[in-house]
This record gives sequence, structure tokens and C-alpha cells, in this order.
Amino acid sequence: MEIGCIADIIGARKQGSCKGNIRWLLTDSRSLCFPEETLFFAIRTARNDGHNYIDDLYRRGVRNFVVNKLYDYDGANFLVVDDTLSALQTLAKNHRREFDIPIIGITGSNGKTMVKEWLYQLLSPHFSVTRSPRSYNSQIGVPLSVWLLDKRTEIGIFEAGISMPEEMDTLASIIKPTVGIMTCLGPAHGENFSSMQEKCREKVKLFKDSEVIIYDGDDEVIAKCMAELPQPQKLFWSTKNPSAPIFFSDHVRLSHSTVVKCRIQNGPLLFNQSMGMAYSTDIEYTLPFIDEASIKCSYACITAALYISKKIGRTQAEQWSQILQAMKDLEPIAMRLEVKQGINDCTLINDSYNSDINSLDIALDFMSRRAEGDRKTLIISDIQQSGTPPEELYTEVLNLAMKRGVTKIIGIGEEIYKVGNAVLNSSDFSYKSANFYETTDDFICSDTFRHLSHETILIKGSRAFGFEHITELLEYKVHETILEVNLNTIVDNLNHYRSFMRSETKMVCMVKADAYGAGAIEVARTLQDHRVDYLAVAVADEGAALRKAGITTNIMVMNPEMTAFRTMFDYDLEPEVYNFRILNVLVRAASREGITSLPVHVKIDTGMHRLGFEPSQTDALIQALKQQSAVIPRSVFSHFVGSDSDEFDDFSACQYDTFMAVADKLQTAFDHHILRHIDNSAGISHFPERQLDMCRLGIGLYLGASTLRTTILQLRNVRKEDTVGYSRKGVLYRDSVIAALPIGYADGLDRHLGNGHGYCIINGQKAPYIGNICMDVSLVDVTGIECKEGDMVEIFGSSVPVTTLSDTLGTIPYEILTSVSPRVKRVYVYS
Repeated sequence: MEIGCIADIIGARKQGSCKGNIRWLLTDSRSLCFPEETLFFAIRTARNDGHNYIDDLYRRGVRNFVVNKLYDYDGANFLVVDDTLSALQTLAKNHRREFDIPIIGITGSNGKTMVKEWLYQLLSPHFSVTRSPRSYNSQIGVPLSVWLLDKRTEIGIFEAGISMPEEMDTLASIIKPTVGIMTCLGPAHGENFSSMQEKCREKVKLFKDSEVIIYDGDDEVIAKCMAELPQPQKLFWSTKNPSAPIFFSDHVRLSHSTVVKCRIQNGPLLFNQSMGMAYSTDIEYTLPFIDEASIKCSYACITAALYISKKIGRTQAEQWSQILQAMKDLEPIAMRLEVKQGINDCTLINDSYNSDINSLDIALDFMSRRAEGDRKTLIISDIQQSGTPPEELYTEVLNLAMKRGVTKIIGIGEEIYKVGNAVLNSSDFSYKSANFYETTDDFICSDTFRHLSHETILIKGSRAFGFEHITELLEYKVHETILEVNLNTIVDNLNHYRSFMRSETKMVCMVKADAYGAGAIEVARTLQDHRVDYLAVAVADEGAALRKAGITTNIMVMNPEMTAFRTMFDYDLEPEVYNFRILNVLVRAASREGITSLPVHVKIDTGMHRLGFEPSQTDALIQALKQQSAVIPRSVFSHFVGSDSDEFDDFSACQYDTFMAVADKLQTAFDHHILRHIDNSAGISHFPERQLDMCRLGIGLYLGASTLRTTILQLRNVRKEDTVGYSRKGVLYRDSVIAALPIGYADGLDRHLGNGHGYCIINGQKAPYIGNICMDVSLVDVTGIECKEGDMVEIFGSSVPVTTLSDTLGTIPYEILTSVSPRVKRVYVYS
């Protein structure tokens, strides 16, 4: 769209006269790919301001901006508006009006992304479908999603999520769904609504102009709110009411699938009588999942898919048959990217669940911000059902990859094999290597596969191409046991604590002890992406490892060793100083190196009595700092002894007063601003009035983010009154089935959990540890639990919170998390 046209649509005052044809909308400066075709919206949020990144984006080639104040850059267009977010939403609304096609709008508390992705899988083989990328369902995400509609689109599927009253009005006006789906109603963001009824009424505003709404008629709150909407036709399902339009009469769980039986009896909403179909029929489908959430999501999916097939008007009987057949092939939802250690010093980014141009761009953006050096490789399959001619499609793919810094392309599939080289030769692409293969097996047997080494590899393809075999072969296999770290949870935790903080207060995030066992490098990359102000490590070597991995954020060293000063100088690390001995040695070392104004962080002991200058030493400390120029105080800080408990509030108040007296005295002695910080994770919310210039976030960042999993190595039937394990501690009082797990105390599984003191979760059931836990193996009693060798076992995670283990052991979550051995492979997921 031409930039002048956009200015008219959003009612902007245009500054600049250069021509611009806009294809890409950008709100996050880190995700820039095509600067010459990008329009950047400088959006202000509670924590950031997009206007801060205009200078950087201009240097990177962006020439079109939506702003709320004037700028003067040669050859650039600035569209000046009062509210840049509102302008983005207005542009999306106008774009949506260009399309007279079925648009599915999905809302609810849970299951939105699963329903959206499964509908895409069911419908995309037959229609050209545009959907929200991943979970783009916010006030910013929705307009960016709707902008993806193009002339090829036959069906649109968009999520809408809200956390506050009155947010849905805007999203409804952007999406304007013709078909509405309400997934379920749950407690998420409930604190912002007076009741579940209010939250439901706000969500159903999405459907005010819809032709039909699909929802769970068994949910009384939802049903009541739907009845208040006079216009749309109601297409609800039930597992209790046989007269419901869609009655799911039964489901039978098998070992790895569920058979669902359903009676459809809703007349013209679902049946096209001219095509020879009755107004009522029984159907049955197989779902390749057994969990309750998947079964409930399948109800919405099958209802919506059958309705759309009738709405579009294709051959209905054949269409229904294809949809029912496709239900058994539904794939796990690719809501997350997995980052894994690969063989030959490779890093693997696995996104091998689906493949389309929009999710490819997101995955490439993720890789571009994590790849070390310039060795970036993309392994991609054919993109199926795109509706775009192959030459045009793969030109766009290769162009995207090149813009994101990819240096090696590996294409797999009949289409890309046929056109890949021709596309490369017809355009100005600059790849060091490009190879195309008809099948996955051809690639695995090739020299290209054997020579993959020292590179970051994005594996992106449809499940039909079996890319999981590529991942399996390239993955560095250390152990059957893995620690899965959900980077989204870490970001959510970060934003949770930020919500208690003033916008001007800085954040220090602790990544010491390998990020509390989660893996410091990947966690630090994520925190850097979300613009934390400081990272904190325990020792210099931890900071050096982050610098070598490309981390540029300021790094504080909390326990500097005198033998590591050179490392701190070389890697731009900022040490803590806590007594005169380390201060004096640091000053001498820095002076010998010709270093001046090295930032240091001064620790004051206000009651912890661990490390720190005594308050009585303040005058001497100031004198020592002012009589040299090698170091300069960047911050002064202390540590609350008990900010997590009301019983210590009086002591905390004394600590705070003592600290402030020292900090004020130190600040008075220096002209530059010295940052003050004393609030830790608990203090951020418990003492918001004591946030000062900066806060330190530690354990609060990591709770709920890690899941320790292993598998069943062997199952054994053991007779009553026999024993299992060392020292015959595991005495059996019944004939039992015992499972051996490849995890022991050398992996971080505490021995005190043995002999029935703790348990793990296998297929949703508790399996107690029996006998002594060994160094590399533990035994659990699985009598009565349906399981087999190879089944997944959760040691801690969503079903066994880490606090459950720490409470059992009489310790704290820190110890559990940091005890996970380095030999346990870390796998990172990100959506």
C-alpha cells in the first residue's frame, strides 16, 4: 500500500515526500527484515517507547514511520498522529474491510491457539487460509495478524485475547468475524474483572456482528451470555444435552488416541440439503490425543470445520469425509520453538511442526537474534497449500532467509527441488551454500548433512516431511533425562514483576549458577531481548561465558575473585566491592592496566552479615573512592534479610533506613548519579515504596519455568515381600510393577526422596520412589499405572511443582533448581 494512502487512512499529518510502498508493519525494532518496505509504528507502552528506536531504524534503512511528534531525517516519511497504537488498529480495520470472506474469530481463556492451529490443519488442504502467527492475540498482535490477509486468502482465522474490560471492542472492530468461537472460560486475568460473568460478557463482544457463534452449551455462564446476544445464530455443542445441535455422546480413550462419537442435528446451519444430505446424522472421528483439553478443543474444531465446509459451498459429503479423516492426523501444536544442543558444535532451533511464510519469518527472526557468528543455516520443506506459484513462493522464502542473515539454505521437497536452483539463479541471492533434495532421506544420506558443523540450524518444515528424524540425528544425546526450560514463562515472570515497578526503575536479573540451573546463555539472550538493564553473575567466568555468547547487556559480578580481575577487564564486567581489601586490590590492578572509571557496585551490610561494608565505614569508603580514578561507584546496594515475610517487616524497615543513610551520604560525595537498589524478588511486590533506582530479580524469574523429565528404561514384575534397590530398603508388600528411570543423585535427584518420601508423575498418576535412589538410576512403583517402557516421566514441573520437592526435603526451591546436573540436557521452548 502506498504511504500517502496510509496517511489518509489513519488521518496523519505527513512529513516528508519520498515515495514508499508498504508491505510490512513493524512495532518491534528487533524484528526488522525488509526496511525499504516497512512502516514502523512507534508505540508507547508502560515499559518502553518505540520512539527511542527511530534513530537506529533509520540507520538500518527504514524510511517510513508513524509517530506522535515531528522528526527531521533526510529522505524519510513521518506520519504524525496523536496515538500510534490507534493508528495501527485503524489501518488494520481498513484492510479488513477489503475482504468479503469467512473470518473466524476465536476467544476464550484457554485453547484459543490450539483451536486456531487445528482448524488451520483441517482447512488448509482445501482452502487458502491466513491465520494469526502463533499467539498474536493482543491489541498490537491482532492488527498485525489481520494485515496478513491478501488476495489469495479464502478464510481468515484470528485469535483475540483480553486482560481488561473494554479491550474487546477494539479487537472486534478489527477482526469483524463472520464465525465466532468461544473456547472456554477460566480464571486467567480474573483479577481485572468483577466476576466470571463480566469477563464472559466482555469476551463475547467479539461476536456482536457474527453470523454464527460456536460454543460450549454445557457452560452455564457462557450459555447465559450468548443468550444475551440477539443477532448471531447459535451453534453450540453439549456432552449432556441430547437435543443440542451438536451432541457429543461418548468418547473412548485408547492408549494413544480417543474415539469420539457425535450426533449432528442442526438443520441448515450445517447441512446443505441440495447436496443430498439429511438434516441429522451420526459421525465418529479419531483424535490422536487422550488429554481432556485436546478432546474439548476438538469439539470446537469439528463443529467449525463442518460449518465452514457448508458455508463455502464445496461438495459437502466429500468435504465432511475429508475433515473426519483429517482429525486423526492432527499434529501437536507448534506454539513453541525448541532450542537444543546439536552435534559438531551446532545449535538446533526446531520448528518442525508446520511451515508457512508467516511462521517462517517469526522463526528466522528468533534465529537471527540468537545465532552466534555468521553461520546460520535454514533447513526448510515445501510449503504446502500456500496458494502461491512455486517460483514466487520460494523467491519470497529465499529473500526472507537472506535478509535475516542465513548463509546456507537446504530445501527438501518436490517443489523446492524443482524450482530452487532456478530461483537462486534468477535473483541476486548471496548464499555461501544452497542445496535442494526431493526427500528427507536424500538429505540425510548426503555430504551436506555429514558436514554440518559449528552453525546455528533452523529446522522448519511440515510434519509430513519427517523432519523430526533430522532433529533426532543432529541432536547431541547425552542422557535420556532432560530439563525443559520454557522461555515464555521466564518472560511472563519478568513482566509480572515489572508490573509492580515504576517505569523508570531499572531491573537487574540474576543469571548466576547457570541461571539457577536453567542455562545462563539462553536465558540471558531472552532477557537481553526484553531489554533488562543488568544481568548479574556470581563469578567472572560466568560473565565471560555470556560475553563469548554475544551478550552485550551490562553484567554485574556479585562475588569477584581477585585472580579474575583480568577477565573482568577483558570482558567489560562490573564487579561488586564489599570490603577494603578487594577494593584496594582492584584499584591497583585496574591502575596497572591503565583503566579509569571502571564501574563498581558497592555492597553495604545492613543486617545480613554476609558480605558488605559496615555502615560505620562509610566515611573511609568515600575517602578511598575519591582518592583514586581507576574505579567509580555505579551503584550502592544492600540485601533484605526477610522481605518475603511480614514477621521481619520491622527489621526490614531498620535495614532500609540504614541503607538510605549510607546511600545518601555516598551520593552527596559524588557528582554523578549512583544507582540505589535493595529490593529483591519478594521486595519488589512487598515493598514497592523501596524500589529506588533499581531492583534485583532472582528466584521469582525462574519459578514454574523448568520441567525435569526422564523416561522409563525398564519395567519389571517383582513379587510380594521381595526387595528392590541397595541395602534392600525397598520392601514390597504386594506383587508390584517396578519402573527403572535413568535419573539419580548424580543428576540432581535428591537421595532423601527415596523410600516413598517423594514421587514422580507417569501418565497423570503419582508413582512413589521405592528403595534408595542410586547415582544414575531410581526406581518407582507403577503398580496399577498404565505405562510402558519409553513413556515420559515428570520429576518436577506443572504436575509436581518444584516447591513440592523443596517442602518434602525441608529446603528451598533454589537448591532443587541449581542441583540439576550439567549432564542433564537443557531443551528450551519459546512461543
